[in-house]
Amino acid sequence: MFDAEGFLASLTTKPGVYQMFDSSDTILYVGKAKNLRNRVKSYFRASGLQAKTMALVAKISRIEVNVTKSETEALLLEQSLIKKSRPPYNIILRDDKSYPYIYISDHKKFPQLLFHRGKKNKVGKYFGPYPSASSVRESIHSLQKLFQLRDCKDSFFNNRSRPCLQHQIGRCLGPCSKEMGPEQYDEAVQLAILFLNGKSSKVLKAFQENMERASANLEFELAAQWRDRLSQLQKVQEQQYVHRSSGDVDVFALAEQEGKAVVQGLFVRTGRVLGQKSFQLENQLSLGSDQLMLEFLSQYFLAQDEIDCPDKIVVSHCSKETGPLISAIEKRYSKKLSILSKVRSERARWLAMAVENAELNLASHLQKRAHQRAKLLDLQETLRLEALPMRIECFDISHSSGEATVASCVVFEAGQAANSYYRRFNIGGEQAGDDYGALRQALIRRYQRIKNGEVLYPDLLLIDGGKGQLAVAQAVLEELGVDSVKIMGISKGPARKAGHERYFVGGQEISIKGGSLASHLLQQLRDEAHRFAITGHRQRRARARNRSDLEGIPGIGSKKRKELLLHFGSAKGIKGASQEELLKVPGISKKLAREVYNRIN
Repeated sequence: MFDAEGFLASLTTKPGVYQMFDSSDTILYVGKAKNLRNRVKSYFRASGLQAKTMALVAKISRIEVNVTKSETEALLLEQSLIKKSRPPYNIILRDDKSYPYIYISDHKKFPQLLFHRGKKNKVGKYFGPYPSASSVRESIHSLQKLFQLRDCKDSFFNNRSRPCLQHQIGRCLGPCSKEMGPEQYDEAVQLAILFLNGKSSKVLKAFQENMERASANLEFELAAQWRDRLSQLQKVQEQQYVHRSSGDVDVFALAEQEGKAVVQGLFVRTGRVLGQKSFQLENQLSLGSDQLMLEFLSQYFLAQDEIDCPDKIVVSHCSKETGPLISAIEKRYSKKLSILSKVRSERARWLAMAVENAELNLASHLQKRAHQRAKLLDLQETLRLEALPMRIECFDISHSSGEATVASCVVFEAGQAANSYYRRFNIGGEQAGDDYGALRQALIRRYQRIKNGEVLYPDLLLIDGGKGQLAVAQAVLEELGVDSVKIMGISKGPARKAGHERYFVGGQEISIKGGSLASHLLQQLRDEAHRFAITGHRQRRARARNRSDLEGIPGIGSKKRKELLLHFGSAKGIKGASQEELLKVPGISKKLAREVYNRIN
């Protein structure tokens, strides 16, 4: 039992960060405070606590504090600890992917226009980041129509002498045909750069001048092409530009219902709307809307990498405590920032758009969640389970005539795929094609870890197979002493069609109506396990087939493998060589020649 009174008596009133731990020393929550004693004391008051906060307090075994010089420093440390520990009661952004960019390469004569995600370690020009991959691809699609820059790889480009299909459909100027000079292509590149920098008025003027020049020279077909590109540019402007506005702005709107929250982000750069992105939040401590938005902004700008911070942030809910957050963001990005909630004109329309989309996305999420819960309720009733099967695991085996056998384990939580818990098992030591042996090995490896407390117990274990596979699973769990997991099997029926599956529980076949919500969920699990197993099997098989017979021979490294291939011309040539012929290769001794000969023959 945590001694809150004794802890608070000696707690400092300085700013800092507090970390709450449970009895197993697992971190539960990280928070920051201007006054540590007052903030921590608020968790232990006699009344007025939300149910979720009371649940957190009941689990506290100890609290650890770190004193900082200011509230701003406390905020930076808090976000660093949240990113590192990912406590269950904190708001955590789940999307860890880096943001995409539009990239124009540094090719001396004919640069490429490409989609880029990851580190910016290539020489060239980067534009972005964009809020989503779809917004980048949409922009690239428009740029190809407007400026017709190539998007092919250099290896492809260098080995062509005539234009490809992209040129024929008006998406590329066709520099590979050598009919176009670098100067003309560079003009298109510079116009594309102007457009990506938000200077579309200059691009519009250049298009008009080119159209008028072609018309004056009686090149009417070329003039028509410039007219079409001018029309396309004006259409893009209508879709993406906001008139009488400029600058960089991020707009965030919050929608809440039934303990769920969605923040909709709308991103504007140089007066151009780049796109939108939705973030789903778990409000574990029932924070107020203003505080929830503050927590989100802290996570978004301080706990992530590769964020393009704007000059202004417009929010639907603004806390009075934004001072430390603004200071922390300014310190990290070395720029001035303002957070606004009362806006007019274009910014008000952007905010209204973000609010509307946040509400729509939340409604869609809640509807999907209700549908998933209905599936779980149907499955609970069908299998007569005491509680909802919130965590379900499904196993499948994949191989090609016994080659490169892989077992998959997929996990669904609350009726949805939990990809981060997926696992694959490369099966070895079993007889080729022995599905029972492969399943047994995978289950032992998985459930030994579960029994050791490394992985959570599932509420239901689903096996892709009939009575035989089900018997193997039951035997493994009995052997390991795991008796709290319900096991069932699913196999394709005689027609091998969806809706005609056979289901087994406890060695007996049970009836589940085809088309029911429970059957849909079980089929979805089975299909996902099958997909994940096949993908792993194909990858393992490809690696095995691409592996050289020379790999793994003691004394034969990459250099000697290269010498052997150069001497004999191919792997087939090495295979047909005698020990005497192998000795003629530089660096190959009698011992190595014998090793190589024995291994490959």
